[in-house]
Amino acid sequence: MVKNFDHLTIVVRDAERAKAFFALLGFKEATSVVIKGPVFADYMGVPGIEAEHITLVLENATPRAEIQLLRYLHPETLPDPHVHDLNKLGMNHICFAVDDIEAEVSRLRGAGFRTRNEVMDFHARKLVFIEGPEGVTIELSQRQTG
Repeated sequence: MVKNFDHLTIVVRDAERAKAFFALLGFKEATSVVIKGPVFADYMGVPGIEAEHITLVLENATPRAEIQLLRYLHPETLPDPHVHDLNKLGMNHICFAVDDIEAEVSRLRGAGFRTRNEVMDFHARKLVFIEGPEGVTIELSQRQTG
């Protein structure tokens, strides 16, 4: 039985921009190493893998929650022409709970990140999609009380 969410890994070309995005959400860099060699190639199923592996940790979260960034040095990354399309099969988006969605949206927009839509009310929540690193969709959710 699953105990809790542990991490999500995102392949990026621009690690600094991705780190800046997640820093705005409260993630801090914990480690950065280069993974390579036969053990990682076998585990990941990527022959000849060499990649920067950056672990970002959400501060003050219990249990621990991580975003892991992979910046491939070898082989080249494969483009996903449908990364923006939320009707594609497979991974759709990840959502983070926030206390003040308008403040979060303002900070993200102020740092040059775009929302995909305006904040909407749905099932006693305020929700918004953010265009995250490499076009990955990130959702913010603020539960409404009362």
